[in-house]
Formats: sequence, C-alpha cells, structure tokens
Amino acid sequence: MDYLTGKQQWALPDLYWPATDNGNSYVSHEAVCVLNTSDQEADIRLTLFYEDRDPLLISNLSCPPMRTNHIRMDKLRDSQGNPLPRGVGYSALLCSTVPVIVQYTRVDTTQPALALMTTMAYGM
Repeated sequence: MDYLTGKQQWALPDLYWPATDNGNSYVSHEAVCVLNTSDQEADIRLTLFYEDRDPLLISNLSCPPMRTNHIRMDKLRDSQGNPLPRGVGYSALLCSTVPVIVQYTRVDTTQPALALMTTMAYGM
C-alpha cells in the first residue's frame, strides 16, 4: 500500500549542535527524522546553510520504503571527512525523490538538566 504522504522539500530553519557536553556519556546531538510511507526508496539530499560560509551539500542519504531514518547530524561528514561544526547555528533544506514527512529533534546536554526540543519541519 502506498500512502503518498508528505512533501518532497522540507525547510529546517533553526538547527544548532552545542559546542560542549556536560561530561556524561549522553552527548548533545540533533536528528532529522524522515518517515517514508511510499513503496519506493527515498533518495535524500541535505543542503546546509550557514551565516559565514558556503552551503554544504550532503547527498548520500536515503530512507527505505515504508520505513523511517533518523539522520543524526553529529554522524554526518563533509567531503573531507570532517564533522559538522559545533556551536554554530545553521539551517537546512531536505529534498527527497518521493514525498516524506520530516521532524527535527535537538538534545542539549550542556547543563545537568538535559533539554529536548522537537518540531515538525516546514513542508513545501
């Protein structure tokens, strides 16, 4: 069954991976959750936009049919193998070959009282 739910372009305007953690084993991170309810694989391209540098394109992502993929931003690497910069605000545009649903979650462990923030992305 193909539900054909979602959009093919999603904007995520307020992303931020804190520069530090509080020293415990649980680290600050972000995740972009993709839900693919179609019967086709979703090839996913993320373009990251910064205030002080050129956009970064990450295009080797996917989400299988009728599955979900939690894309951990702290696990992504640029073309030279470097992680995304920490302590820098940025935005993203997610483009998919099939309609998907996208949600963003940030876990902030910079303080003893951990914080979790989540929001739906803006589907275009």
